Amino acid sequence: MAKRRRSISGPIVLSSVSVALSIAMLVGWIFVLVRNRELTKGVVFNTWMLVGGVASLITIITVLVLFTVFLAREIGEVRRQDSFIDSVTHELRSPLAAIRLCLETLRRTGLAPEKREELQRMMFEDITRLDSLIDAVLMASRVGSARGLSRVARVSFEALIEASIARVAARHHVPPDVVTVEFEQAYVLRSDPSILSLIFDNIIDNAIKYSGGHPAVHIKVFERGRTLRVSIRDRGIGISKRDLKRIFDRFYRVPEESVRTQHGTGLGLFIVAAVVRNMGGRIKAFSEGPGRGTNVTVRLPSRLIVARGGVAPVVS
Repeated sequence: MAKRRRSISGPIVLSSVSVALSIAMLVGWIFVLVRNRELTKGVVFNTWMLVGGVASLITIITVLVLFTVFLAREIGEVRRQDSFIDSVTHELRSPLAAIRLCLETLRRTGLAPEKREELQRMMFEDITRLDSLIDAVLMASRVGSARGLSRVARVSFEALIEASIARVAARHHVPPDVVTVEFEQAYVLRSDPSILSLIFDNIIDNAIKYSGGHPAVHIKVFERGRTLRVSIRDRGIGISKRDLKRIFDRFYRVPEESVRTQHGTGLGLFIVAAVVRNMGGRIKAFSEGPGRGTNVTVRLPSRLIVARGGVAPVVS
């Protein structure tokens, strides 16, 4: 039996009615005291009673509003966790079932060598997918308390981006030239290469994954003010305005069929946003709507740059 989802509208309506009644009582009480002379004379000598009553009602109203906001957020968080559990369950079962099937097939005698190699490749891909899922869950559990960087080194930003493109393209079985890169100039950063790879692997992966059958992604790296900006633009399914601010929330996935059919847990962009903030940067997503592509811009502090070279060529 499917679990019944709790509605947010009920608590919000009840709290709104309670707030409205409290405000009506407060206004009515003050109106009666002001218009009734006998009561007014008493209040003149006992002003503290009026002040205390008003303060009490304002406190009640404030508590009701805060309670409503808290309850709505908690119900929303529970919904996202339920969705996350469903997604993780599917993400675990699918590769495990595929690995089991491959192993059963490998046990057959007389299997052609090329077929055996294909099955081994499929198992390796499924194991890599499981490993990535586990890493994402572990990272999400500790990213909120992360402080600083774990392994700082000098990194060629151009080489790092190219390596991310190669990994993601191989994962999706597309040629690397579906992603083009334009550098304003060459940059060497002093940062954690694994953290930087995590950021751009996730963003490029989403850009290719949600671009349909013919992905085309363009990355532009340039400096503006005190920030190093990386713009990743695709021509994919796009994002509606109501979802743009939520795509960086934990467990959140856009409720569209084109998104649900793809593998994902709603953790990738949450982790990316958290580590970018920990580095002192910012990340934003822009889209003109469904079917009109998405542009994700990462802004890193320019203090990470330790060297600048000449104008870097366009990489495709």
